[in-house]
Amino acid sequence: MSIANTPTSNDACLSIVHSLMCHRQGGESETFAKRAIESLVKKLKEKKDELDSLITAITTNGAHPSKCVTIQRTLDGRLQVAGRKGFPHVIYARLWRWPDLHKNELKHVKYCQFAFDLKCDSVCVNPYHYERVVSPGIDLSGLTLTGPGPSSARPIKDEYDFDGPQSIPSVEGGHSLQTIQHPPSSNCPAQTEPFPTPSLLPPAEASTSASASSFPPIPAASSTPDYWCSIAYFEMDVQVGETFKVPSSCPVVTVDGYVDPSGGDRFCLGQLSNVHRTEAIERARLHIGKGVQLECKGEGDVWVRCLSDHAVFVQSYYLDREAGRAPGDAVHKIYPSAYIKVFDLRQCHRQMQQQAATAQAAAAAQAAAVAGNIPGPGSVGGIAPAISLSAAAGIGVDDLRRLCILRMSFVKGWGPDYPRQSIKETPCWIEIHLHRALQLLDEVLHTMPIADPQPLD
Repeated sequence: MSIANTPTSNDACLSIVHSLMCHRQGGESETFAKRAIESLVKKLKEKKDELDSLITAITTNGAHPSKCVTIQRTLDGRLQVAGRKGFPHVIYARLWRWPDLHKNELKHVKYCQFAFDLKCDSVCVNPYHYERVVSPGIDLSGLTLTGPGPSSARPIKDEYDFDGPQSIPSVEGGHSLQTIQHPPSSNCPAQTEPFPTPSLLPPAEASTSASASSFPPIPAASSTPDYWCSIAYFEMDVQVGETFKVPSSCPVVTVDGYVDPSGGDRFCLGQLSNVHRTEAIERARLHIGKGVQLECKGEGDVWVRCLSDHAVFVQSYYLDREAGRAPGDAVHKIYPSAYIKVFDLRQCHRQMQQQAATAQAAAAAQAAAVAGNIPGPGSVGGIAPAISLSAAAGIGVDDLRRLCILRMSFVKGWGPDYPRQSIKETPCWIEIHLHRALQLLDEVLHTMPIADPQPLD
C-alpha cells in the first residue's frame, strides 16, 4: 500500500484493519489475525496518537521511530482472542514480525516505557519495541554447539508463564520440557559460504579417526550405493509426490519451497500438487523459502543448514543423545543460518547393535521366565521377571529402523510446547531415510535376527 493510501487514526476501523492485515506475516489464520487486529484497533480508537504510532510502525516495517502502543494489562497478563489466550506483545509480534516466535524470545528495547516485563498497568504491544533473542538476558554464545559437555543446546519454554524473563532450565534436572533450541553458532561458516563437497570416505580411512576407538567397526559399504538418502514429503499425514532419491554423487542436497523442477541435488516442494491441500498448509508452504541443505559427510554422518527465514524442527536421535535425552524424547528447533550435525553413523551402528542384542537376549530370557526356569527372589512362577523383561523384548525391526530416519518440519513445530502433538499434525514436513544406515541395519539383523514383538499371554 502506498504512503498516500496509508490510513490515519481518523479513518474508519475497517479501513485501518484492512491496511494492517496487508502487513501480517501469515503465521496465524486469517480469521484469528483479523480478530486480533480488530480488537487492538478498537482499544486504541480513543488514543489517536498511539493508533497513529501503530499504523506508522506496521506500514513502514519499523523504518520510522514510533511511540508505545498500549493496552490494559489483564489479571493473568494474557489476552484472549478468538477463544485463544496468549501474551499480548507476543500475539502482535507474531502477527507482524515473527510467525514462529516464543514468548521467551522477546526483549524490549530500552526506550519502551510500558514493556510487558516492566509489569506496568498498561502493556506496550508495538512489535517494533521488542527485539528477538534466544531468551531475555541470555547471550547466543551461551547456547552454541561448541564447548565442553554433551551439548550446549538447552530446552526452551513456550508461553505458559507471564512472570517476566525466564531462565533456561537445566537438562540434568530431568525437566519435562522437550523442545530444544539450536541457534546459529558464532563460529559456524557463513550462510553464503560455498559448501565443501566431500566424497564418502572409505571405511579403512575413516576407522583411523580419533573417535573411531569408541565405536565398533563398521562393515565396508557395497561397491555401488547409488543413493545416500531418500526424501519423502508430507502434508499432515499424507505423502505428497514421489519419494526423491539423492545420488551419492551429490553429498549436498537442497530441499526448498520453490517451483523449479527437482533433480540431482535439489528437491523443490513448491511444484508438488495436492488436491486435499488446505489453506493453512498453503500458507505454511509459502514460508519454506530457501528451505534446508542436507550434507552427507564421511562414511554417512549428516549435517543440516537452515537456509529458510523460519526455523525448522527436527526429530534426531543423535541430537537427543547429545542433549542427554532419551531417543525420541525431544524436538529440536534449528534456527535460520544454524549449521548442525543431526546424524552420526557410528553412533547409530553401535545403538542398533546394542538394541538388537538386548532384544534378542530379553526375548530368550522372557521365554525362560514364563516357563518358570529363572530361580531367585521375585520369580514366583516366573511372572515378575517376564514383566520386567517385556519392554526390552518388545523391541522390533520398526524400532531399529527409526534409528536410520530423520524427520523435519518446516515453519511449524510440534510437541508439548505447541498445539500439534505429532509431526503428522504439522502442515509440511519431510522424512529422510539414510541408506547407509539402513544397509548396516540389514547386516545387523542378519547376524542377530529379532522376531516381531509378541504380547504376553
